[in-house]
Amino acid sequence: MNIQSISDSELELMKIIWNQGGTAWYSQIMEALIQRGCTWQKNTVITLLARLTEKGLLKPNKIGRRNEYIAVCSEADYQASQTRTLLDKLYQGSAKGLVSTLIQREMLTAKDYEEIRAFWEEQKKG
Repeated sequence: MNIQSISDSELELMKIIWNQGGTAWYSQIMEALIQRGCTWQKNTVITLLARLTEKGLLKPNKIGRRNEYIAVCSEADYQASQTRTLLDKLYQGSAKGLVSTLIQREMLTAKDYEEIRAFWEEQKKG
């Protein structure tokens, strides 16, 4: 699944919507932004939501005077798509190249490795 990349600001809104179970009212989005200390103006948020709709990540649903926004893709699908893009762009599709960089630059700890290894073993069983 190839999902278009989005800006950091757009991603912030998507995270709010995903955290609401994939559906959020405009008022819930604004409340979550305030809780995160974000002081974006109403027009900024509306513009970002419109861009996400144009990019196919959101589907707006107008109910009376209220706007509900529905995520078209899950957070996991977005992460997988962006990871594939990163691998292709920087590592010619090689996950080994990415992991090697993480290890060489000490971005992956021994504890991380053990957790990944345990996860890998669990996935092989299931």
